[in-house]
Amino acid sequence: MTSLIDQLIGFVSANAWLAYLTLFLAALLEAVPVVGSVIPGSTIILALSALVPGGELKLQWVLLAAIAGALIGDGSAFWTGHRAQKEILNTWPLTNYPRVVAQSEAFFRRWGAWAVFLARFVPPIRAFVPITAGALGMAPVRFYAVNIPAILLWAPAHVLPGVLAISALHQYAGMPHHGLGKHYWILTVIGGAIIVALAAWTIRRRHGGGAIEPATKQSR
Repeated sequence: MTSLIDQLIGFVSANAWLAYLTLFLAALLEAVPVVGSVIPGSTIILALSALVPGGELKLQWVLLAAIAGALIGDGSAFWTGHRAQKEILNTWPLTNYPRVVAQSEAFFRRWGAWAVFLARFVPPIRAFVPITAGALGMAPVRFYAVNIPAILLWAPAHVLPGVLAISALHQYAGMPHHGLGKHYWILTVIGGAIIVALAAWTIRRRHGGGAIEPATKQSR
């Protein structure tokens, strides 16, 4: 395990652009309806941000990749809905997820512009609210006035915990800044367990205890 982790860190160090591309795609795909509900983008961003303190990745580029991906992802979803209008909410593959679409629509109608801001921090609704906002006729200027500040807060909120956790271990637990070795997999396992637990709790709380699943013929 130690050798595999060391090899992974060495690979990222030598091919940092792939890590930044992965961060970008993770943030972008989280905003794609349906796809964003299953892509563990937040987990990927948090995991890769843990490589910042060791110098394998640069904080400013990690943040930029996450911000750019989220902006393009949310913007693309919004404009898709804006151009197609409400009809897109009744087309495939959204028709396979009527409950989530209905929840997103109700969430947007209740909170208005605030729904765009809040949804950025609530998986998996954030994969549906931008397209819903566009489909329901939200003005582009108003959308970006809320979406951009939300993303500028969302990115540090996902990146900095990993950076701070590793930095704290460097400082207080005596971990070296390079060659994290056998300690790194322990942190990975603990961090992954916490993330999965929080994600499951959030999904159950927001969606009545069930995961997002396609509608069956009986439920239609």
